[in-house]
Amino acid sequence: MNVLHIKTSINGDASKSNQLSNSIIEKLKNTYSECAVETLDLSENPLPFLTAEMYQAFSTPKDARSLTQLEVIQPSDMAIKQLKNADILVLAVPLYNFSIPANLKAWLDQIARANETFSYATGSPQGLLTGKKVYLAIASGGIYSEGMMKAYDFTENYLRTVLGFMGLTDVSTFRLEGIFVPNMGEQAVSKALETVEEYSF
Repeated sequence: MNVLHIKTSINGDASKSNQLSNSIIEKLKNTYSECAVETLDLSENPLPFLTAEMYQAFSTPKDARSLTQLEVIQPSDMAIKQLKNADILVLAVPLYNFSIPANLKAWLDQIARANETFSYATGSPQGLLTGKKVYLAIASGGIYSEGMMKAYDFTENYLRTVLGFMGLTDVSTFRLEGIFVPNMGEQAVSKALETVEEYSF
């Protein structure tokens, strides 16, 4: 079982989203006797933001790409290869300003490529990354899964949409939330980790 673990928080070892995703990784290791984990920390090794040069290279047929174009899309090719090789994707996602970190958006822009991860060959969009499982580990200072702030959460719905567009439709979400809410922050971590422990992977 090949697992791709993607971290996006700027807080490193102190990150709550990393703590949550690490617990998911441990459960996966305990569940599958043979489990190979590849970790990509986008806060330390971010992919480049999409440029016009990259987009033009994506749109150029493979056998017609110049050496410069092949070089400029190398980060995208590598990211797609990593994802295609994975059976399971674990995404650690802190909520920054109601949405995902910029480094995660850059990664998504690099992997969302026509004829690589999705296709319009049938006349309508078809995801090509099928048969994979995705776990989202979302951390936030407030409560965004329910209540008055739910409408401000542009993490889970967006990720389910863009991943689903590429065929990644089997998605389960774990949340570590309320970190900065009075009388709730102390229990936020233990509550989230307990949810992971009780989940049947």
